[in-house]
Amino acid sequence: MLSFASYYGDHMVLQREPAGAVVWGYGEPGATVTVTLSRDGGIAMKKTALVRGPSGTWTTVLDPMAPGGPYVLAAGQGSANVTLRDIYFGDVWLCSGQSNMAMTVLQVANASQELAAAARYPHVRLFAAARSLSHQELEDLEGIDLPWSIPTAENLGHGNFTFFSAVCWLLGRHLHEALGYPMGLVEAAWGGTPIEAWSSRRALRACGLLAPTGSPSPHPSGPQTSSVLWNAMIHPLLNMTLRGVAWYQGEGNALLHTELYSCTFPALVADWRRAFHAGSAGQTEPLLPFGFVQLSGYRGQSPDDAFARLRWHQTADAGVVPNARLPRTFMAVAMDLGDERSPYGSIHPRDKQSVAHRLLLGALAVAYGQQDVVFQGPFPTGAVLGASGAVLNLTYSQELRWHRGAAPAFQVCCSSPCRWLPAPVVAVVARRVTLALPGCGTMVLGLRYAWAQWPCDYQACALYNAQGLPAPPCLLQTLPARGTPGGTELLLLPSAGA
Repeated sequence: MLSFASYYGDHMVLQREPAGAVVWGYGEPGATVTVTLSRDGGIAMKKTALVRGPSGTWTTVLDPMAPGGPYVLAAGQGSANVTLRDIYFGDVWLCSGQSNMAMTVLQVANASQELAAAARYPHVRLFAAARSLSHQELEDLEGIDLPWSIPTAENLGHGNFTFFSAVCWLLGRHLHEALGYPMGLVEAAWGGTPIEAWSSRRALRACGLLAPTGSPSPHPSGPQTSSVLWNAMIHPLLNMTLRGVAWYQGEGNALLHTELYSCTFPALVADWRRAFHAGSAGQTEPLLPFGFVQLSGYRGQSPDDAFARLRWHQTADAGVVPNARLPRTFMAVAMDLGDERSPYGSIHPRDKQSVAHRLLLGALAVAYGQQDVVFQGPFPTGAVLGASGAVLNLTYSQELRWHRGAAPAFQVCCSSPCRWLPAPVVAVVARRVTLALPGCGTMVLGLRYAWAQWPCDYQACALYNAQGLPAPPCLLQTLPARGTPGGTELLLLPSAGA
């Protein structure tokens, strides 16, 4: 009867210092379990835990451990013993979302090279939860697709949309290279799923979603019902001490509660943080770093600007993160990574290397506090409407690189109700963009950039910074602030709707 919980096993990574790793399992109610951590035959730590009834579970928190290994982790109760070997301490990242997170290394660009490199990273360990749903919160996972494993070409490329997640693997590999210690990667993803399925009922109530929700699609590719994936694939993991979360989801909400995403996504982030902090006895930090991927371009059929609106709502209608509603988050902009020729459809771009690199920059800056890392693209900070009304001069947060052959990207609103008109780029110098206005006169009410399902071709959006990061899409209200010798200075305010 004595055992560890389902997601503990040989080859696993437990969270390193300053946190303590939570270890739990099952035993005889009322009995005492002794947990021992040893290395090279010597005992490094010993803990005891009482088995609670009627669940028959025991839990202990290990003392904070420096990165490294290998260790042996054993649990004993009377004459019964269970032993886990080749255990390392490092950072544990949870990777979740829908099909772009589930895409395996087998499916990405340069897949053969990526798979061949697997053997060079024996200290990046992999675990994948099986796809499972439940209408009640589960204590443990119902199934495992990949138990804790050392990476190989076979388990990184098991098949299409199975395991192991390319985005998760590449991010973990990059973090291992940058930081030098072990990484444990936990995949819990399911294609075709909306955010509501990954959200607890508590989080959904915060956004006014009280009744079960479903998809308008007659043939959904994954579960659509509220909370069923939270219940079966996330709630069982709450005792795990984590270092961060990577999230790639949103396509499933281009047709379902799109306008609510600016509530449901911040609510999910806040709720997961609260739940993981509580479930780990306070070891997972309250503001758990949370990275996500903004939607790429899409050539398929959906409302004309559904992807554009969803991208904006992914930032809680602020345009950039972290912000007040999404603190300690980071975002990989992916709208310039569209892949029309993807054999999996344009909704599944194959360049996951660029996605993972952009996530890495955000993780280093936000999760690991490396203040010299540039992880955000340029964003407009000010505007001056020329005295004649013929030009609008925008000031950006960073030095700009202009892709002259890019598709037209800027639009302005000069009337109420809004009719968006193209505003061609005339010049880009340093941090300034000059736009030609289409007869707006002295009234500009709004500005938007890259507001389209398919904003640009591959790595060919209009504006980047010196590090090659794209300017994210924006939707801004403009309000007259004061007159200047060159025209009227405008306040730029994020807008809640298009």
